[in-house]
Amino acid sequence: MKKIFLGTLLLFSFMSQAQLDLRSTEFGVVAGGTYSRVRNAHNPSGSRISVLGGVVAQAPIGTEEQFYLQGEVLYFGAGEGGDREYEKAIGRSHAVYGNDYISVPINFKAYFSEAESEFFGLIGPRFNFLVGQKIKNPSRLVYTENGDPQYPGINGKANSFNFGIGAGVGYSYKRQVELALKFDVGLSNAYPNLVEYYTNDPDTEKKKSEQVISLGLTYFFK
Repeated sequence: MKKIFLGTLLLFSFMSQAQLDLRSTEFGVVAGGTYSRVRNAHNPSGSRISVLGGVVAQAPIGTEEQFYLQGEVLYFGAGEGGDREYEKAIGRSHAVYGNDYISVPINFKAYFSEAESEFFGLIGPRFNFLVGQKIKNPSRLVYTENGDPQYPGINGKANSFNFGIGAGVGYSYKRQVELALKFDVGLSNAYPNLVEYYTNDPDTEKKKSEQVISLGLTYFFK
């Protein structure tokens, strides 16, 4: 993790020394889907499919129209579900542990050339602010004395803020319509209070890392 933080710091240190042209900032909208899981949580667990959508802005670095600093503000669905095969085998309804965020990814973006239509790469951190959590058919509940479910126990209250780092590739059509595939790895604990000693699985006592594959379609206004 220290190497990742150091690499990110060096990346943004380089960009701060580069010629960032904010006057040429381009704005657009983005929409797409997400496929997410959380390592070491709710074992056995599976994936959750959700959506993303929001706004994007990118400013060129230098004069070659090849390197950019790109930021986004998104609604971003993540979290996980139960393992469907396991649930089917024991006759249990499908569980959902959904986390919904306002997400702010900040990426260094590099087109492979200065061509108008070209592939590009992305890398940078993502900052997630929890705006909602959906727990449906959980594997097990802990109840308080008055009968209300105590979600910060076994089911886990998601962290109100988490962060990670991601990388991806995409294709730009005439620098206006772009399709990007990205993989984000959570570096913070998605469920800091999640306790699952009943599983007898030592992995459930480790940090819960939220991991998301996303596919987004962006349109830049010209």
